[in-house]
Amino acid sequence: MMISPHNDKAQHRHTSSFWSSPSLNLSLILVIPSVVLLVLVSTLVPYPSTFSPLSSPWKWRYGGHWYSSIFNGSSTDSPFMEAETDKLDPNMSFSDALLDKDIDNVTSTTRVVKRSSKLKMVEAYMARARSFIKEAARVRNLTSIHHDPDYVPHGPIYRNANAFHRSYLEMEKLFKIYVYQEGEPPMFHNGPCKSIYSSEGRFIHEVEKGKLYTTQDPDEALVYFLPFSVAMLVRYLYESESLKTDAIGRIVIDYIHVISGKYPYWNRSVGADHFVLSCHDWGPLASSYVPHLFNKSIRVLCNANTSEGFNPAKDASFPEINLLKGEADIGGLPPSRRSILAFFAGHLHGYIRYLLLNEWKDKNDPDVQVYDQLPKGVSYMSKLKNSRFCLCPSGYEVASPRIVEAIYAECVPVLISDGYVAPFSDVLNWKSFSVQIAVKDIPNIKEILMGISQRQYLRMQRRVKQVQRHFVVNPTPKRYDVFHMINHSIWLRRLNVHIQDFGVP
Repeated sequence: MMISPHNDKAQHRHTSSFWSSPSLNLSLILVIPSVVLLVLVSTLVPYPSTFSPLSSPWKWRYGGHWYSSIFNGSSTDSPFMEAETDKLDPNMSFSDALLDKDIDNVTSTTRVVKRSSKLKMVEAYMARARSFIKEAARVRNLTSIHHDPDYVPHGPIYRNANAFHRSYLEMEKLFKIYVYQEGEPPMFHNGPCKSIYSSEGRFIHEVEKGKLYTTQDPDEALVYFLPFSVAMLVRYLYESESLKTDAIGRIVIDYIHVISGKYPYWNRSVGADHFVLSCHDWGPLASSYVPHLFNKSIRVLCNANTSEGFNPAKDASFPEINLLKGEADIGGLPPSRRSILAFFAGHLHGYIRYLLLNEWKDKNDPDVQVYDQLPKGVSYMSKLKNSRFCLCPSGYEVASPRIVEAIYAECVPVLISDGYVAPFSDVLNWKSFSVQIAVKDIPNIKEILMGISQRQYLRMQRRVKQVQRHFVVNPTPKRYDVFHMINHSIWLRRLNVHIQDFGVP
């Protein structure tokens, strides 16, 4: 239908009158500044801080009822895979990318914007790393396809060698730890380095050096370390006569109050990107006083006991290493010269050792040699190095330094425990280089071990020698050693969390 010129002019007059009406002009004068003000407020004012865990396929699970979905190659897409990855230069380092933002730190408002931008960049790099690891997990061969001048993970000791290798390489590029400076030695920034708790002290001292993974800029950190030593807290605060432990809990609570009042990082994540580390048997004790504060944090524990609240999805297990002389004794006899089938020596600690000693101590069996105290003149280390299998029962706590002692002596470890999550189980396939015996099967130890063929034993023993590198304590850390593996376990837990703050989507 054609529109007449008359109708067209009438329509134009109606439109003109609409836009020229006084009421509309007044409305525009009032509305437009309001909209501009709302935009400015929404940009500058920080949103309530939150954190959100990744969807369940990214939860790292281990052994038994737990499994590592990424390293088994069965992960699904994460909602955070898409975050900002198209804006990142793959050839630019993390620190350079932050500097490239060129944000002036002039006022409190710009400091908030700068912190928000850095966190956004951190989460974007994390999203890209998750995507790379997920893609690597789809490669199911036993050898990593990534180049490495030092070591290429391979073989069945890994759940997925390619996924682990890619994850490790991503960690080396991105992982940053901020160590809170508050607190004084000897209970803070210090720990034992020549005892059964040496794993705790060695890690603390190495992090304090600030040469590996640490950053002086808390805004670019992925995780935040609470640098107290439980072993030192117990030494100085535990009242042995009264058996009181209240002072340990109080000092931990006070420390959290100090750092949460001085810095924004604990509050914005409810501690989900913070970690504590302890090899002392009382490691869970300090956090048990403040469950409302530590229930989101990463706990890195030797005593990784699921029956005592250890959660493999957010907590990390690391090895108990007894360095009486400050350094490890590595190596042992070749398999053909190992004359003892199974060996254990240790005092009566806990019901599992009671069952073991009660069953095997006085049998005088040359194949299964179990002692609560070695005969005079017999060397403990020589027994380890002369044994095919080394029994590693739990004591009062599930962890035992005998596991690492066996690995150092190239003796196949036999784990006898309930509820224990072995160290680095997220990447290591413990079934390939160790034997797990249920507590109820202690009377059947000899039968079980004799049932392992010579061929299978030799394979396991070779794998023990291969996995050694991940448990060695070096005076100066070397790639893939125990220090780096502990950091990798923390890195994996941080991958499970997406931190949101100041309006970061």
